[in-house]
Amino acid sequence: MKRNRLISIIIPCYNDAKFIEQAVDSVINQTHLEKEIIVVDDGSNIDTKVVLEKLKPKIDLLITQENLGQSSARNNGIKQAKGDFILVLDSDDYFEKTFCKKALDLIEKNNEIKIVTCFANLIFKNTRYNYVYKPQGGSVSNFLSSNNALGSAMFKKSDWLQCGGYDESMTKGFEDWEFYINLLKTGGVAEVIPEELYNYRKRDGTTTSRANNVKYQLIRYIYSKHSDVIGKDPNFLIDNLLTKLEYEEREKIKNTKRLEFKIGMLMLRPIKWIKAMLN
Repeated sequence: MKRNRLISIIIPCYNDAKFIEQAVDSVINQTHLEKEIIVVDDGSNIDTKVVLEKLKPKIDLLITQENLGQSSARNNGIKQAKGDFILVLDSDDYFEKTFCKKALDLIEKNNEIKIVTCFANLIFKNTRYNYVYKPQGGSVSNFLSSNNALGSAMFKKSDWLQCGGYDESMTKGFEDWEFYINLLKTGGVAEVIPEELYNYRKRDGTTTSRANNVKYQLIRYIYSKHSDVIGKDPNFLIDNLLTKLEYEEREKIKNTKRLEFKIGMLMLRPIKWIKAMLN
């Protein structure tokens, strides 16, 4: 039986009137033609709802729900998807036009590939600074210490069903990381296309930036939930801890060598001398 090559592209949207049209246009313009576009309005404000109403002719389905978070919005869209392949896309980002074709070619040719991601061009607000993020991909062991794929990636709907989808209790972030661990824990790999086919806006107030404020709480939850995977590698936590300590030590040494630090120490030297005299 020939596989359905339809790609269902799920775009959760929350208060993103400014960028949602560019996200939608980026998937409309994909060179792969067999696709459907599902936008999930996750309880957005009036300005965003006005834009989404105007976008209706461009999309296949607009789902409206109360604000339940990104995991719920993604799951809700995937449930109604007709395609065998799912591509999730954050509403403030956008893909280059060849991503779908290249990702589908990879995932169809190799049953070991469960996730397809790519390099990302990071876009910083009010600056020309450019940085290319290069996720490493790999098996579940590569995902235990950090997320090695973009949150916007392609996978099969059957794999989403099998692992139970995104964890809807994770409303503070890192839900994509947890989902990938869940997806890969039964086997398979995440493949990275070594090209900048994704454009990722780095902004304040996003789910990712908020998640970093409670990152250790979220990591603790992920590790507790997937203790069965971590338990297969008893040295993981020790190695992971040592790696973090080594990194922090390198950063500490680097900071002490910075010019600002040296200047600060010179400025404090007279104060320390006076305090010593008074004592």
